[in-house]
Order: sequence, then structure tokens, then C-alpha cells
Amino acid sequence: MRKTVLASALLASFVAAPAVSFAEDAAPAAPAFTSNVTLASEYIYRGIGQTNRKPAIQGGFDYAHSSGLYVGTWASNISWLKDYQLATSSSMEWDFYGGYKTAFDDFGVDVGLLQYFYPGSGYGNNPNTLEGYVAGSWKTLTLKYSRAFSDLFGFVDSKGSGYLDLTGTYDLGDGFGVVGHVGRQKVQGGGNTSASYTDYKIGVTKDFNGTVAALSYITTNADSASYTPTLTGKDLGNGRVLFSVTRTF
Repeated sequence: MRKTVLASALLASFVAAPAVSFAEDAAPAAPAFTSNVTLASEYIYRGIGQTNRKPAIQGGFDYAHSSGLYVGTWASNISWLKDYQLATSSSMEWDFYGGYKTAFDDFGVDVGLLQYFYPGSGYGNNPNTLEGYVAGSWKTLTLKYSRAFSDLFGFVDSKGSGYLDLTGTYDLGDGFGVVGHVGRQKVQGGGNTSASYTDYKIGVTKDFNGTVAALSYITTNADSASYTPTLTGKDLGNGRVLFSVTRTF
């Protein structure tokens, strides 16, 4: 049960649209408010599905100051708490984040805090999670490390779990781009050893004047016993195709 709690929750941030970029793309050079909305074929976080292979609607708001400081919020529908038949009742993930981002020449640095919040009732192992992150970028490559300052998505004794993420992008011109990603989720706690895994992503994007369509293939080497909900019987770490459309305002 505890392994499945983490597995689904892990999904809450990696894919579709601003979910993956909320902290990384939130700090432009001048003060600005921005908003975004995404329709996705599924919500996938760090390679693990969060909406039981069903569509997701997502959106958020960001404010970035010219100093490099930024804050924002982002939300999505989820089903993993119900799918795992947990004591907690929530169909929504609501994130709050803030940090500092700066760039010099071809290099960039981003540090911040991210709170995952699951509004609901009947908490058993509390899925709400606080992470800190630090990222460094060089040209089109970004290396990011996130560390849990609380138990990770309800996993008992999982404080200190970490996620290392390497992502590269390449502009093909005419609004087309490609993206590649590999990430390693390490889950702390003696009873959580089979919950650690590696995820992979390869995809293409097309920017239509502020509306970005993305098509990607995502897979993991996650232990199926840890990432298959009791209710659905579907392995949420299996490889699959994801399609999303995001509009930024």
C-alpha cells in the first residue's frame, strides 16, 4: 500500500505542459504575470500516470519579478488517491511554489520550494509533500535535483527522498522542437526499496503562436507491483504516448 501511494503521486508534476515547467520557466527578465491552461491525454508525473490513463485539464498563474524572484500556483485533476483506495479523498492536486532564477551568458541557476497539496479529507498517511529544488542549466541542457523535506506523497519514513532530472531541448526551427529526458527517483525508507526507479521521455513540440502542441513517449523501469493500483489493476509505469496542448497568456 505505501509503495503505491508514492508511485501515483510521483506523477503529479512531470508531464503535460506547465506542470513540468512551472518552476523552470517562471522567471522572465521583466516583471510579468502569466497564466496557462493545458489539455492532456493523461497526467504523468516523473513517468508515473496520475489520472488512470484518462484526460487531464490543468492550469496555473505565475508572477516573476525583474530581480529573478518568482511565485506561482498550478493545479490538475487526479485520480490516484481513489485508484489506490487510500483513506484520503481528493480529486485535485494544487501546487504552490516560489524561488529565484538568474542567468549569465549560457548558464542559468534556479532554486526554490514547491508544496504539493491535495485538498480533501480522511487523511491516513498524509500525501501533502514539500520539496526543495536546485537546477543548473547550460544552453539547452538542464540538470535539476529535488529533495523532499517531508514524507514523499504519503510514504512512511520517506523524508529525504530525491529526484535527479536531466533534460535537453533542441530548436528545429519553424516552431518545432525536440525534447529528451531521463530522471531517477530515489525513495528513502527501509520499507520502500522497490519504489525507486528511472524514467525516460522523448518528444516533439510545435509552437503555434503561443499554443504549444506536444507529443511524447514516456516509459520507466518501475516495479509493477509498486505502481499498479488496487482498484484498476493497470501498471502506471508502463510505456505510453502522451499528447498535450498548452496555451500561455
